[in-house]
Amino acid sequence: MLGEEGLMPLLEHLGELRKRLIYVLIVLTAGLVLGLSVAKPAYNFLMSQPPADTLALHTFSLWDGIGMYMKIALVIALVITLPFTAYQLWAFVKPALRPNEQRSTLKYVPFALIMFLVGLAFSYFVVFPLAFGFTRTIAQQLNLEETYGIVQYFTFLFSILIPISLLFELPLAIMFLTAIRIINPQRLRKMRKLSYFILAAIGVMVTPPDFISDVLVIIPLVALYELSLFLSDIVYKKQLAQDAKLATAYE
Repeated sequence: MLGEEGLMPLLEHLGELRKRLIYVLIVLTAGLVLGLSVAKPAYNFLMSQPPADTLALHTFSLWDGIGMYMKIALVIALVITLPFTAYQLWAFVKPALRPNEQRSTLKYVPFALIMFLVGLAFSYFVVFPLAFGFTRTIAQQLNLEETYGIVQYFTFLFSILIPISLLFELPLAIMFLTAIRIINPQRLRKMRKLSYFILAAIGVMVTPPDFISDVLVIIPLVALYELSLFLSDIVYKKQLAQDAKLATAYE
């Protein structure tokens, strides 16, 4: 049971978290409005790229056009909101950090957008063509007439792009969690086998069921984990050095 003294800080933390979430939702809503305003040129660009430029996409519902615009707008809003969300997370944990930790963790915020865009490019130009080519080959082998709906095409596209792009945030997330002393390299090394298994499972789920596609996705994901471990080790060693310096100063 929480006493009155313990309940007040908890309520304060929940109130602060609620405030940060409201800020994120406001920016997400603004991002959706902006996304809808630029959805048309984004759609034209995507349709001018392979494999879409070789397809005749159809609509099967009066709502398909709206659904397609909303999916594109949501991705644009996610790109806009991501660095702001990272900043709000930093602001939420800031009071519990030392001044030097506040400065070191704040610099991660811009990289949230950079890593997401790198993951977006990798998933769009590497993974998606493989996945689409595989599914199309299977349809042709079964002598199926290819009729693709606009909503189905973009749903398939974004179901690959979004998960992989978010996974590219792994090194940044690991560095941040190390900086605020929630995890450390030793724990990451102990979790290595389990982490490999989870990443491999995710890679298999977002790619077509053939060995080459799976390997092309799993290898970068494993490399991201090893990069995360390497960066976590750098952050952790700096923390130990700072702790030793503080301990010496107070002796």
